[in-house]
Amino acid sequence: MRARGEISVLTRPSWEQALSELARRHAGVSYVELSDVAFVDVAGVTALAITAMNLPDGRVVVENPPPQLPRVLEIFWPGLDRIEVAL
Repeated sequence: MRARGEISVLTRPSWEQALSELARRHAGVSYVELSDVAFVDVAGVTALAITAMNLPDGRVVVENPPPQLPRVLEIFWPGLDRIEVAL
């Protein structure tokens, strides 16, 4: 999955729909490419974390996220091994 722009209150419905589709198609490892995302709010990171925690197995690899995403994950979900951040 690839996202671009910003993930905020205005785009959250689309983000959550994309995460639902990712979860539906998940097969061990899912990739989320965020190099074209300039900003993700805490609620957007929360949606990602909840999606990852609800997967039956495997993990989500988040590639090239904006700098606030790994910080928010570390603050609210330290040690969440279902998400791997690849910078």
